[in-house]
Amino acid sequence: MGKWGCLLATTAGAAIALAGAGPAAAQGLREVVPTQKEQAPGAQPTPAPSANTADIVVTATRRSQRLSNVPIAVSAYSTAALQNSGATDIRQMAQLAPSLIVSSTGSEANATARLRGIGTVGDNPGLESSVAVFIDGVYRSRTGSGLNDLGEVERIEVLRGPQGTLSGRNSSAGAISIYTKYPDFTFGGYGEATYGNFNAVRLAGALTGPVVADKLAFRVDGVFAKRDGFYHDVVNDTDYNDRNRYFVRGQLFFKPSADFSIRLIGDYTHRDEKCCGAVYIDTREKFDPTPGAPGDYEVAAQNRIVSVLQSLGGVLPSAGNPYNRLIANTRGRAYSNVTTDYGVSARIGWNIGSVQLISISAYREYKAGGAADIDYGNVDIGYRPDDGNAYREFHTFTQETRLSGGLFGGRLDWLVGGYYAHEDLEVVDNLKFGSQYGAFAACRMVATINPAAALRNPANAGCLSTAGRTALTAAVGPTIIGGIDRLSTMSNVGSLRDVYDQGSRNWALFTHNIFKLTDTLSVTGGLRYTHESKTLNAAFNNNNTACPAQQAALGPLLGSTNATLRSLAAGIITLTCTGNSSSALTGLPIRDKVDEGQLTGTAVLSWKPVPSTLLYASYARGYKAGGFNLDRSDLSATVFATPTAASAVNLRFDPETVNAYEMGVKYSSRQFTANLAAYRSEFRNFQLNTFNGTNYIVQNIGSCGTSLNGADRDESSTTGACTGKVGTGVVTQGFELEGGAYPAPDVTFTLGYTYAHTQYRDNLVGSASGEALNAALFLLPGNQMSNAPRHTVTSSATWTPPLGTGGLTALFYVDSRLSSDYNTGSDLFAEKNQDGFFLVNARVGVRGRDQRWALEFWGQNVFDTDYQQVAFSAPFQGAGSVSQVQRFGSPSFATGNALFASFLAEPRTYGVTLRSRF
Repeated sequence: MGKWGCLLATTAGAAIALAGAGPAAAQGLREVVPTQKEQAPGAQPTPAPSANTADIVVTATRRSQRLSNVPIAVSAYSTAALQNSGATDIRQMAQLAPSLIVSSTGSEANATARLRGIGTVGDNPGLESSVAVFIDGVYRSRTGSGLNDLGEVERIEVLRGPQGTLSGRNSSAGAISIYTKYPDFTFGGYGEATYGNFNAVRLAGALTGPVVADKLAFRVDGVFAKRDGFYHDVVNDTDYNDRNRYFVRGQLFFKPSADFSIRLIGDYTHRDEKCCGAVYIDTREKFDPTPGAPGDYEVAAQNRIVSVLQSLGGVLPSAGNPYNRLIANTRGRAYSNVTTDYGVSARIGWNIGSVQLISISAYREYKAGGAADIDYGNVDIGYRPDDGNAYREFHTFTQETRLSGGLFGGRLDWLVGGYYAHEDLEVVDNLKFGSQYGAFAACRMVATINPAAALRNPANAGCLSTAGRTALTAAVGPTIIGGIDRLSTMSNVGSLRDVYDQGSRNWALFTHNIFKLTDTLSVTGGLRYTHESKTLNAAFNNNNTACPAQQAALGPLLGSTNATLRSLAAGIITLTCTGNSSSALTGLPIRDKVDEGQLTGTAVLSWKPVPSTLLYASYARGYKAGGFNLDRSDLSATVFATPTAASAVNLRFDPETVNAYEMGVKYSSRQFTANLAAYRSEFRNFQLNTFNGTNYIVQNIGSCGTSLNGADRDESSTTGACTGKVGTGVVTQGFELEGGAYPAPDVTFTLGYTYAHTQYRDNLVGSASGEALNAALFLLPGNQMSNAPRHTVTSSATWTPPLGTGGLTALFYVDSRLSSDYNTGSDLFAEKNQDGFFLVNARVGVRGRDQRWALEFWGQNVFDTDYQQVAFSAPFQGAGSVSQVQRFGSPSFATGNALFASFLAEPRTYGVTLRSRF
C-alpha cells in the first residue's frame, strides 16, 4: 500500500473506531472550516457576524468562536492584514504581534520563535521549540518549517502562554496556528507578480473550483521566489542570504453529504540558498588596566587575534562597520544548501448525531543541508564540507482525533481527544578543522603567551620566529613548545561522518470542557496526559589523531604547581580537542533512552457582564519534552576527559515545565476593540542552549532554594552546586495591550504594547539535580533574558478610500514596531547588546472593482534601520568578553580578545506588486 496509503487507512480507521462513541444530548460549539462559503459538514453555523469586522472567527480552543469571546490571550490576523503587511512567513508576523520575535541563525532551518521573551536558543535540532507551530492543524516539530512561503493564508493565530492542553507537549511559551485557504466550489483564483530591489522576483498564484458540483473541489497554490543576497562575500564574489525557492500545495475537498467531509493536502517546498552570512560586530581586545579593581577595562591598540588572522591572509571587511554587510569566507567554499520540506495530510470531519469527529493525519519529511564555513572568515579555520555528510532529516507521522459535543441543554460543551506522533530524526555532521587551523591555533597560543608580533611566523613550525622560539622556550619550557609545534600540523582533520539517530514516540489523551454556569459566566477545565519516549543511537568517525597525542604529552602538566604551565597546557589541549573532536571517538557507540510522562492542564473562569465585555482569569500548566543534545561537545564535562559509552547520559536534558497565571479583559464594539492581559509564567528546568565560541552548552536552568553565596556568578563551572531544593529558574511577567479603532468602514487603526519582565532568578544551577552553572553563564542570575525586549510597541493604519464612482479604491497602509534594547546572546555578554530600534513598513496602491486587480508599491524596513538578530562568539577566534574582564579582571581574564559576530536582520527592501483575481 505504501506510506501514503497507510496514512489514509489510519485516518479512516480512527474515524470509524470513534464513530461508536454515541451522540451527546445537545450540540456544543463546533470547529468550522475557516471560510464562509463551505463549512465543515453539519457544523454549527459560523457565529453571528460581529459589528466589528476585525472580530474574526478563530479556533484557538478547537471551537469556532469570535476573537472577542475567547478567554485566552490570542491575536489573529486575516488575509487582508497579512497581505497589507507583506507577510509571507511567520518571521514577518513579528511586525504585527508585539509579543512575538522570530529569528534565524546558522541556517533558516534553525529558526527560533519567542513569545513573551521565552523561546529556545540555538542551532541544535535536538532542542524543540518552546513555541509550537501548526499549519492546517498539523504540528511542525521545528520552527524552521514555518519560514517557508505559505501560499494564500486564511488567517494566523498567535496564542500566548502555555497551550499544552490542546496544542501538544512543546508549547510551553505559546503556539502559532496557520490556516490556509480551503478549496472553493465556485471557479476562481488569483495571480500575483512582484519585483523589488536585490533583483527580487516573486510569482504567486492559485486556482480553485469544482471537480464534481457541490461534492468535490480542488485548489492548487504555487509560489516562486528568487532574490540576490544582502551580504556580499568579497573573497568569492558571491552573495549570501539569497532567495531561490519554490512551493506548491494541492488540495481536494470532498463533501458527499452535509455531515461528512475530507480535506486532503499535499505540499512540497524546495530551497537552494546560501544562508546565513555573519559579520564581525566587535573585534576589539579589552584588558584590565588596574588588576584587583573589578568594573573597569580599556581597549588595546590591536587585538592579537585580528593580527594572527591578518598574518594568515585574513580580511575582515566588516570590522568597524558591520552594516556594510561585507563578509569574507574561505575561498572556494561559498556554500549553498538544499532544503526540502514536503508531506500530506488528511482532515476528516464527521457529524454523528450531535457529536462531531475531527481527525487529522499527516506524514511529513524534512531535510536541510548543513555545509558551511563555520568560522565566518576567509582564513580556513573550520568548515563543514559539501560532501553530503552534513544535514538534518526528519520523518514525522502524526495523528490527532477529537470528539466534541454538548450536554445538559447546551450548558456543557465537551471535547475529548487523543494524539500520537512518531518522529525519526537523523543528524549527520562532518565538522573539520580547516587547512589553516593548525597554523592559526599555534599562532593564537604563541600570542597568548606573548602578544609581540615579532615572536610569530605562521610559515614556521609552531608559528615561532627564530627569536620567538628562543625566547619562549626559555620562558615556558620545551614541553609546551613541543605541544605548540604539534598543534601547528593539524590540517583538514576532524569528523568524517558523525551520525545521530533519534527516535521519538509521543502519545497523549486530553479533554477540554466549557461549562456555562449562567448565560454570562463560564468555567473551562482541561487536562492532558502526555507520554514521551526518545531513543538515541550515535556513532562517530573521526581522524583527528593529534588530540590523543597532545593529551598524552601535555597531560602531566595539567597537575603542575606552576599556574602558567598548567594554563598553557590546558589551552593547547583545548585547541586540539575542542568539541571532543578526536579519533578516540571513532567507533564509540552512544546509546541511550529516556521515558517521561507529564500531566498538564488549564482552568479558566470567564464572565461577560455585558455583551461587549469579557473578563477572565486562568491557570495553565505547560510542558516541553526532554531529550538529547545532538552535539558531541557535551559528551564529557571537559575536553580533557575521554568519552566512553557511558558518556551518553551527558547528552540528556530534562523536560521543561511551566505554571502560568493570567487575567484579562476584552472589549469589542462596532468602532473600537481593546484587549488587556496581565500574566506571570514560572519555568522549571528551563532548557537553555548556548554557544561559547568552542562548545554548545545545554543546561536546565533552575534556582537553588538556598543561597549559593555568589557561586553562580563566579568563573568556575564546579562551584555553586545546590544541595537543597531546585525550583523555578525563569519567570516572565508583564502585560499586553491590543487595541483597534474603526471610525469609518475604510479606516482602521491598531495599536499593541507588550511589557515583558522576562528574568532569570538568583542562585542559578544547571540541572534539576543541582549541577553547578557553567562558568560562561555567570551573567544570567537576576538579569533579563536574551532576545527579550522589556518594551515593544506595534501599530498599523489602513485607509482604503474610493476613487470616483467606478469602483476603484486606493490603499494607504503603514505599520511599525518599536523595540527597547535587549541582549541577543544567551550568555548576555556585553558585546551582544542590541540598542532599541524602530521599524516601519508601508504600502500604497490602487485596486479595481471588487479588487479584481491591484497595483501596489511597498517598502519593508523603509527607514533602513540597522539591527541584529543573534550575536555569537566567533568560533575558535579568541577568548574572553569585556563582561569577564570587568567582572573578574586579572589574572584569569586580564584580557578579553574574543571576536564577536552577528546574524543581521534584513535591510530596506522595496518593490511593486501586480495582482489579479478572478
